[in-house]
Amino acid sequence: MAAQSTIEQPGRTSPPDRPTPAARRPGRPGAAALRFASRTWRPAAVLAGILALWWVVTAAELVKPYLVPSPSATLDVVRAQPGYFAHHTWITTYETVLGFVIAIAVGVLSAVVMVYSPTVEKSLYPLLLFAQVIPKIAIAPLFVVWLGFGLSPKVVVAVLMAFFPIVISTVTGLKSIDPEMLQLSATMGAGPAQTFRKIRFPAALPHLFAGLKVAATMAVTGAVVGEFVGANEGLGYVILQANGNLDTPTLFAGLVVMSLLGVVLFVVVELLEHLLLPWHASRRTDATTTTM
Repeated sequence: MAAQSTIEQPGRTSPPDRPTPAARRPGRPGAAALRFASRTWRPAAVLAGILALWWVVTAAELVKPYLVPSPSATLDVVRAQPGYFAHHTWITTYETVLGFVIAIAVGVLSAVVMVYSPTVEKSLYPLLLFAQVIPKIAIAPLFVVWLGFGLSPKVVVAVLMAFFPIVISTVTGLKSIDPEMLQLSATMGAGPAQTFRKIRFPAALPHLFAGLKVAATMAVTGAVVGEFVGANEGLGYVILQANGNLDTPTLFAGLVVMSLLGVVLFVVVELLEHLLLPWHASRRTDATTTTM
């Protein structure tokens, strides 16, 4: 009887499939803004707390002003010299973005070669690890000696800082593909190039973007480290000049602008990930991330 009850009777249509929760949820005006606010209010609250603590400490004169300037004094420095900070910020941004792009191209290519050639991986991977361990501030003077005081040494240091996380994340992503998928593609007659384009690389994108987020902030650090060694412009130059003159408001202003530059690059990579990987679990608004 139970089996007969499942048979569709003539003249009757089967009920439509129940829509998923995401499909039933109506599109509300401002829903994207609400989701953005729900993701950002916690870090915004933490940042506001840090700024409030900074203001309280300086207002109560718990620390001498020449050691830790107040937030208003730091902001006044930027307001008094907007062109000065804009110029040096642009120089550091250019060095950072150029080094970041080169690191992406070289890092992804190196990862692909290592994944498809175990011999190359066994030969290069220990060297990459060794190069990563060496402090970049220690070898940056060598690049100044070899390449001069122009743009090149700053870009090279930025590339070295961003290169390692890109390579590691891409290699991990390319190797994380299910072997059964590779066997299935081979059974269906797909060549290595098609398998890479249709299966391997799309599956590696979440890992790649995770590395890109780290590399974006590391590239900023690399460009500034290169400016520390030898430069006459850039945020690293601003910080060094302020440190030499004991000008802590300018020093703090340079540090804040440098931090904001790293945050902006991180957000840009995050937005690209959101646009290119809408199918990934981390991009779904209904994905459960906690058990609380």
